[in-house]
Amino acid sequence: MDARADAFTKVQLDRKNKERKQEILIIFTTHSAIFRLHQIVLTLMLGVFLLSGVMAKPVSKQGAARTAKPAAQKPKPKPAIKVLQPYSELIPDTTVKFDMVAVPAGEVRVADPAKPDSSQTVKLQPFWIGKTEVTWDEYDAFAFLDKSGKVEASQKDATSHPSKPYGAPDRGFGHHAYPVMSITYYAAQKYCDWLSAKTGKKYRLPTEAEWEYACRANSPEPAKDKLADYAWFWQEKTQAVGKKLPNAWGIYDMLGNVGEWCTGMDGRPVLRGGAYDDVAKDVNPAARKTQAPSWNITDPQNPKSKWWLSDGPFAGFRVLREP
Repeated sequence: MDARADAFTKVQLDRKNKERKQEILIIFTTHSAIFRLHQIVLTLMLGVFLLSGVMAKPVSKQGAARTAKPAAQKPKPKPAIKVLQPYSELIPDTTVKFDMVAVPAGEVRVADPAKPDSSQTVKLQPFWIGKTEVTWDEYDAFAFLDKSGKVEASQKDATSHPSKPYGAPDRGFGHHAYPVMSITYYAAQKYCDWLSAKTGKKYRLPTEAEWEYACRANSPEPAKDKLADYAWFWQEKTQAVGKKLPNAWGIYDMLGNVGEWCTGMDGRPVLRGGAYDDVAKDVNPAARKTQAPSWNITDPQNPKSKWWLSDGPFAGFRVLREP
């Protein structure tokens, strides 16, 4: 009995020892896994700490230049459109004034003289144009009164003055506030040169694109039954300026009264707008004439006068000023 009991007790002790060893092994394995997990967590935390330290370091200018992305280029601002204002000009050394109207930038379709039945679009910058046609009051200061010669030698050509006309230059039509007439394209150009020298501003004749744009004023042309409200036509003589209605931009007598010299699309002189002696159908924003021999056929000079048109009482002009 004692031997059998001892054997049983030993078996029991062995079993308990075995179970104890298994428990210790499980505990050791678990602790080992937890320890490794802690190591991994600590390693990750250390990595995050070190990485954040590197990111927080200031970047040198050279480094920033290498690593920074190029900034998106801002679109260049469009140049501001000039807004001109109307004004009055007093011609120096005289008591004569004239008014200039501001014309905004835009575009206009103009007939192409080189290609019949075709036209071209011309874009224009803002400019000033005479509120009325140049009057005798203004032209007299150039042609008959100004003998001062107060311009520099480099502008000597601008001081040339018209030759004396045969008879009364206004033909008895009217003088004060009446449009200058019987004027050649050359004479109109020389007046602009003289006026520029006098005032220190750039005056010239308009191109026909500028003239037609100012004439149309971004508006429909007058209806046939309204044309007489805006223009002198089919008359025996010229009339004082500014007596009819102005166009939409406040410019008077663009149609009729006297035709107005311009520089044509082909660079040649052209008379625009129709005149006092034209019928209604020939007085419109597209009306244009080029000088013919008949315009100075009775001029006895040889060569013919470069200043006056002996048979062209319908030819006058208005000035344009560049900004």
